[in-house]
Amino acid sequence: MSDLLTSSLFSLLALGATLGILITVHEFGHFWVARRLGVKVLRFSIGFGRPLWLRRGQMDGTEYTVSVIPLGGYVRMLDEREGEVDAQELHRAFNRQPVSSRIAIVLAGPLCNFFFAIFAYALMFMGGVTDLRPLLDEPVPGSVAAAGGFQKGDLVMAVDDDPIQTLDDFRLALLEQGMAGGVVPVQVRDADARVRQRSLDLRSMEALSEDGHLLARVGMVPWRPHFPAVIERLKTGGAAERAGFQPADRILAVDGKAVNDWQEWAAYVRDRPGQALTVRIDREGQDLSLQVIPEAVETEQGTIGLINAYGKVPDDFAETLQVVVRYGPLQALVEGAKKTWNMSLFTLRMLGRMLIGKASLDNISGPITIAQFAGQSASIGWTAFLSFLALVSVSLGVLNLLPVPLLDGGHLLYYLIELVKGSPLSDTIQNFGQRLGIIVLMLLMGLALFNDFSRLLG
Repeated sequence: MSDLLTSSLFSLLALGATLGILITVHEFGHFWVARRLGVKVLRFSIGFGRPLWLRRGQMDGTEYTVSVIPLGGYVRMLDEREGEVDAQELHRAFNRQPVSSRIAIVLAGPLCNFFFAIFAYALMFMGGVTDLRPLLDEPVPGSVAAAGGFQKGDLVMAVDDDPIQTLDDFRLALLEQGMAGGVVPVQVRDADARVRQRSLDLRSMEALSEDGHLLARVGMVPWRPHFPAVIERLKTGGAAERAGFQPADRILAVDGKAVNDWQEWAAYVRDRPGQALTVRIDREGQDLSLQVIPEAVETEQGTIGLINAYGKVPDDFAETLQVVVRYGPLQALVEGAKKTWNMSLFTLRMLGRMLIGKASLDNISGPITIAQFAGQSASIGWTAFLSFLALVSVSLGVLNLLPVPLLDGGHLLYYLIELVKGSPLSDTIQNFGQRLGIIVLMLLMGLALFNDFSRLLG
């Protein structure tokens, strides 16, 4: 229970850091451009509601606040529609600015989210991104992958002529192609180091985007090394040590079932928390039988069994299974821009498919799911957390550009209409739009929270 509480607190802290960084980036875009265009900024707020911290700038009297509700922020500018404005400061009121200036101020927030994502991805690439190689095992018989000619030992090199370097690249390319449908050409290097052309028929994969098991849906299995079921070390005081296990013990069978490799053994233990297991081992040629009860450990994925015994990893494991993608500063910026562009298009496609009913609304996530992913990525390391920040920043940028009143995209729509017709929309239409925007956002938030609790309750 304490591990779950610690994990939950860590996730909340990671969520706070995520929202704090990305909201500040977004609102700073509005703030910076407004100041440069001569608009007076009254308040720069991270969060909504009652201020928890407030500081007033000496030069222009701008209030900088951190407020009690952390799910957003705002930049409040001098505006005649929100109160009386001194005649001497009318030229600094937002509503008195030309429509081009108002468009620039509103557009600056989402653009800052995209710029942040570019630099976050660039930092990742400069530091080096370690991921699994897109190496495949034997495909599932009768699957789409088997029909496409995929074989054990295939290393994916390109999907529809787009280069693939990592397993995550392959998953994303597969998801994008799955949304488009059709027969997708895949270039691989087979186990004999020959370049081959395979294909994936995704015309019937309408539901490909509904969960994360993309490779499994087409029958692909990432290659995994088969470690021998030999214990290398034990945690002091752990269940395995208490049961009498020793380093160099080889696991032969558990509960009468033969154990072929470490992964099979670990999965068996993980699935049986609190159950007594009878284990047959080989210790220096001697056949012994031990009993061990895996400790029940609560995780975000549920209760698992652990005995705190660790297997021996082959020396060439990293070279065989992993790849490091690293670029110099300029190329990293280029790759960061490409990644941001591709993720933005992917987000738009997903939203479009949800609107027409070709992608599940279960894909919409709220603060609970975001907190879980924030905690998981932060616990892995700075590279994973940067990747998470970049992804959420892209999502915020895209969502804020949607033509929904109350969002930046809704204001942009009003200003573009004003450019075309030569005058602003009437207050009646704008007020109606505001009410409609509130309803849409409330429905989206309700759906996101419903999905969060559904996942949380299994």
